[in-house]
Amino acid sequence: MGTADKIKAIEEEMARTQYNKATQKHIGLLKAQLARLKEAQEGAGGGGAGLGYGVKKTGDATVVFVGFPSVGKSTLLNALTNATSRVAAYDFTTLVVVPGVMSYRGAKLQLLDVPGLIEAAAAGKGRGKEVLSVVRSADLILLIVAGERAPDQQRILQGELQQAGFRLNLRPPDVRILRSSMGGIHLHLPRGFALSQETVKEVLKEFRILNAEVVIRQPLSLDQLIDCLSANRKYVPCITVVNKADQPAPPVPGALRISALQKEGLDALREAIWKGLGLARIYLKEPGKAPSPDPYILKGKAAVRDVAQRFGFLKTFAFAKIWGPSARFPGQKVGLEHAMRDGDTVEIHA
Repeated sequence: MGTADKIKAIEEEMARTQYNKATQKHIGLLKAQLARLKEAQEGAGGGGAGLGYGVKKTGDATVVFVGFPSVGKSTLLNALTNATSRVAAYDFTTLVVVPGVMSYRGAKLQLLDVPGLIEAAAAGKGRGKEVLSVVRSADLILLIVAGERAPDQQRILQGELQQAGFRLNLRPPDVRILRSSMGGIHLHLPRGFALSQETVKEVLKEFRILNAEVVIRQPLSLDQLIDCLSANRKYVPCITVVNKADQPAPPVPGALRISALQKEGLDALREAIWKGLGLARIYLKEPGKAPSPDPYILKGKAAVRDVAQRFGFLKTFAFAKIWGPSARFPGQKVGLEHAMRDGDTVEIHA
């Protein structure tokens, strides 16, 4: 029996099995087996090579445009960057990945216009797996929809991304797994944890975790537990954009409305991208000199340690001085673990 047949058989068995406490362990095993088979299928499928899919990641962060054909991704890329992505009034205009660079608040953001996704893309339809392999490089996904089917497009695209292992606007669960060579599995679960220890251990064993200390610090569903163990899960922020705002479209909750062609709403979109990426501009300063005019861009929760390591001061670091939003007073003396904020100036002393 091939992988596709095994997947189909497991899905059919899951559909026949009602979820309850008595079947929790069995369904957990089935879901874990299904996740591992889909990972193997995805790995065997390849993708990402040829037709311009091998795009080098550059800049301070990467934003990938995801949408159905002809929703205006190419027009938006051209409006936001100096790229020239071919535009035409028919489907599948973009057959390669077209990169562009958007400069914003001192950062260089790489924007990628990928071929349009369609329903069943996660299963490989329309070269979907190749496109999704590029989407994996994203620090932020821009989900672009348009027209009267905008809500349906959003639902379908989110479903395809979910099937491909993307977890949009979510953080990885607080789970720590310390493997060992012997001793079996030792679980540390929060009070009132919904999953039985037998279910958790069965799922862990399916992922070849036989000896480990497992600490789970929050409530988890069966699917979330499997997400923690699956190699292909990617947690990434996502912004939904309704393009062609000059045309009728049903409301899409939480989405930004823009017109790439008319260049309407682009300032709000740039700001939303900046906030979604969670970048911080850090200005460097040498003792006795003015701060550098150009910022150093950090991702996520940044600390003085990140700056010291980036510029080779980690081994000789003595202390740093901070000016800006994270400082209690100008020139505050701090250590490596001081959390920095957007707009800070740092002076490192070695």
